[in-house]
Amino acid sequence: MDLTPRQIVAELDKYIVGQTAAKRAVAIALRNRWRRQQLPADIRDEVAPKNILMIGPTGVGKTEIARRLARLANAPFIKVEATKFTEVGYVGRDVESIVRDLVETSIRLVKAEKLEEVRGRTGPMVEERILDILAPLPKKERPVHPLGALFGLGTPRTAPPDDDFEQRREKAKLEREHLLQQLRDGKLEDWYIELEVEDRRPQTLEVFSAMGVEQMGINLSDLFGGMLPKRTRRRKLKISEARDVIAQQEAEKLLDEDEVIAEAIRRAEETGIVFIDEIDKIASPDGTGHGPDVSREGVQRDILPIVEGSTVMTKYGPVRTDHVLFIAAGAFHVSKPSDLIPELQGRFPIRVELSSLDTDDFIRILTEPRVSLTRQYVELLRTEGVEVEFTEDGIAEIASLARLVNETTENIGARRLHTLMERLLEDVSFNAPDQAGSRIVVDKAFVQAQLADVVKDHDLSRYIL
Repeated sequence: MDLTPRQIVAELDKYIVGQTAAKRAVAIALRNRWRRQQLPADIRDEVAPKNILMIGPTGVGKTEIARRLARLANAPFIKVEATKFTEVGYVGRDVESIVRDLVETSIRLVKAEKLEEVRGRTGPMVEERILDILAPLPKKERPVHPLGALFGLGTPRTAPPDDDFEQRREKAKLEREHLLQQLRDGKLEDWYIELEVEDRRPQTLEVFSAMGVEQMGINLSDLFGGMLPKRTRRRKLKISEARDVIAQQEAEKLLDEDEVIAEAIRRAEETGIVFIDEIDKIASPDGTGHGPDVSREGVQRDILPIVEGSTVMTKYGPVRTDHVLFIAAGAFHVSKPSDLIPELQGRFPIRVELSSLDTDDFIRILTEPRVSLTRQYVELLRTEGVEVEFTEDGIAEIASLARLVNETTENIGARRLHTLMERLLEDVSFNAPDQAGSRIVVDKAFVQAQLADVVKDHDLSRYIL
């Protein structure tokens, strides 16, 4: 990934409005990774990533910036909430599961890429598998030894004459050639065949604990390694659907699992991105740290080694976190960044503040992104044959009402637009199947007619919007 910081910001601008400071910070962090890869080996290991702390209210784009950045870099990415973790010694998730989840994400990413690479070579294999189901070649029956029959291994029989076997084999070959031609011509797509597929439903254990019976997601195949055979089940599929299933199975046979795991661990270590949301919720405003949230500072101390750089054992082997990029975010309404323990503050040297959204920002959010909210509703309703057109004054009115409701109730940022749009087009969406061919113009008058009562009644808007 050799995009310049300017190009990275330009790509982020296609999906996220404003927040230039945050975009510049993450763009530089991503470019520094590329720069690090160009360094000599003896210097490369000494260059640590500069982790980022995003400060800003909910709904202004913190999570979306991190997610789009990871997609842009094609890097393993996970988002975790700091509040889901507990200090060692308490019941709950331990922070090392962050690294384990990152590795799992990386393996899925690498595996998908490798499967795509080998998928082109599976065509003949898919055809052969389908023919084996439709017209299997006859196999020579071997006579069972009398002693074998004595021990219940079969009944003694004589093998059929060789000439009869050859005739049956030639007949099967001709039938296969005929079916192959039909298969390639697409004449058999609606035929049903039975396939043996892997049953991927997890087997779980019920564990009795002090908290009662907990359903633990312990995968038995992981627990016992390769000792348990893979569970399979038979599925009846159309040939058109079976092609993809068989292609997937054949592609997986061509993969080198060890190579996939090694590459996935390398990517998680070198390019992994971890987004820790709600980090302000584990900071004690008064620094006392007692009461019902006694373990909050303990969670910070548990997160610290992973952010600093440590080695975490996973079922795929040890994984180092020295060069994983950590992006933390929080609203910091009650607490402030300085309430975090000093050691953790020092591990997030880059701090960017994201600004609250105003009316102009809302207008841009509704119109500028590649798949803007207005375009989404236009395309959704077009599937029912209803044409929806948003006018400039209509969009301006939606943006103005969104800012007003955020100011008078709870400020949830751009997410307010989703609640307003859903309420605005509720009647249109409900009646759309009966109004095919109609045209709806969403102008200022339409917006005011649909939303005026709810916006004026603060108690009503608190619950509906």
